Amino acid sequence: MQLSMDSFVSEPGPASSETLSNNALKRERRARERQVREEEKKKVTTNKTPENQRQQVANNDTMDPSQFLSNRIKSLALLKESGVNPYPHKFDISMSITEFIDKYRSLHVGEHVENTEISLAGRILNKRSSSSKLYFYDLHGNGAKIQVMADARHSNMDENEFCKYHSGVKRGDIVGICGFPGKSQRGELSIFPRSLVVLTPCLHMLPRHTVTSNSDEAQSKKTRNHSWTPGITRNPETNILRDQETRYRQRYLDLMLNSEVQKIFRTRAKIISYSRDFLDNLGFIEVETPAMTMTAGGAAARPFITHHNELNMKLYMRISPELYLKKLVVGGLDRVYEIGKVFRNEGMDLTHLPEFTMFEFYMAYADYNDLMGIIEKLLSGMVKEMTGSHKIKYHGNGFDSEPVEIDFTPPFRRIDLIEEIESRANLSIPKDLSSETANKFLLEACEIFDVKCLAPHTTTRLLDKLVGHFLEETCINPTFIINHPEIMSPLAKWHRSKPGLTERFELFVNKKELCNAYTELNDPQVQRQRFAEQLKDRQLGDDEAMVLDESFCSCLEYGLPPTAGLGMGIDRLAMLLTDSPNVKEVILFPAMKPQD
Repeated sequence: MQLSMDSFVSEPGPASSETLSNNALKRERRARERQVREEEKKKVTTNKTPENQRQQVANNDTMDPSQFLSNRIKSLALLKESGVNPYPHKFDISMSITEFIDKYRSLHVGEHVENTEISLAGRILNKRSSSSKLYFYDLHGNGAKIQVMADARHSNMDENEFCKYHSGVKRGDIVGICGFPGKSQRGELSIFPRSLVVLTPCLHMLPRHTVTSNSDEAQSKKTRNHSWTPGITRNPETNILRDQETRYRQRYLDLMLNSEVQKIFRTRAKIISYSRDFLDNLGFIEVETPAMTMTAGGAAARPFITHHNELNMKLYMRISPELYLKKLVVGGLDRVYEIGKVFRNEGMDLTHLPEFTMFEFYMAYADYNDLMGIIEKLLSGMVKEMTGSHKIKYHGNGFDSEPVEIDFTPPFRRIDLIEEIESRANLSIPKDLSSETANKFLLEACEIFDVKCLAPHTTTRLLDKLVGHFLEETCINPTFIINHPEIMSPLAKWHRSKPGLTERFELFVNKKELCNAYTELNDPQVQRQRFAEQLKDRQLGDDEAMVLDESFCSCLEYGLPPTAGLGMGIDRLAMLLTDSPNVKEVILFPAMKPQD
């Protein structure tokens, strides 16, 4: 049954029926309709209007936060003393806010469906009223928002109870609502409550979006009408909660108040789901390997150290799941992958944190050429599905700079590591990179081009710095840097046609490494030799050099089939697709320095 605005106005009680004429009743209805329309118009006034200022006082927004907390605790204590539980155990909902919007968005302006009862729940993030009989709320839940239009005429309470109860509802409270759907005279989809109950009170005063000028209000209104989607730029200045320390330390407030933040983490979840589905469809199986190991292997990184009390032994938090995954391939699981946390006890900056999420997979009877094709297909398909295009916009140099355009259209560019350095720097690098001659040559090259490399000056570290200086800076669009020297790649198989090199690639996007992959070294004797060479670098002071893992070498003696493997950083990929120049934006609870 669809009712007009006339039906929305309640009939007077018996006493009024005896004293008012029909014309008077019509005038009363029209006056009430005008009041409702005026209330809706007042919602768009700026924070500098007297009405809005009066409303802030009504919501206690001008009160000292500590006094607000004290008042709420006292009011809850009074409720408990009177036998009322302010924290109900259960509230039955008939649909989510998202489902409500999908089902009733087609209603006409001013249309109401009073014969339908809906129960919704969510958090109140905005409250308005200039009358004790009419309140407007913004109800948020599951990334969506609808208006609540609470009118005393539709409430199960009498007017005095209605006024008293709604005056106690505060921004931040979680509420349950039973009512009917409709659209206001301004066309805003709303729920009209028969009953509204606070399910969980918010004891703290929530921040408000600060508007200091008409231009700020115009920008705020523009933002409210703009819905961010993956692949396009964001503007963090439109956030209600802007302080980074508070946002990262109290992520629940960030998620609650800044609507884009929920979308960021939903996008991250979709990245993982897409990657998982992609490999599942190729016949891979997902596995789990230990997070604490007796040897920190599989990558060149400094580990975290812990202690096992029962076994009375030192353990390392894993820096990579690689060696365990290859053991599974030896065991006959030809296609395996893992998505999980790894831990590296290193520095923190805009793209590095000590705890991050790695996506690794290993594929028997494949080589690094196969993996380049697979990762091209995975990334280009993911970007296309999530953004509608192969091109994204990204504030790679911070939100104060112009965004760059990154094109994921396959095939990705490929550059040979040694050949490209020699071409760009006009150098002729010695072929035997394990020699002292090569080390001195590379050290001199770094000095000539003012490339900083901290001690120890191992050949691996010097080459890595030259790659960063000459090659990585050119990699805005996805680019494969291929054929790394053996001295840089202790777990990669030697190149079948280029002596001294390996069949390895790194994928760079916007100057940052996103993937590392290679044809896997499966000769146990060569693997032991590579580990021994790494030991020399460690003895020179490079504590990120790999250590010997004898259990892995023994495993290789049973036979690892020709295999290729790849690792990709989920956090950095999420940064790109959510226009987040700081990795802490895409990690729910990032590592932070302790507060004093």
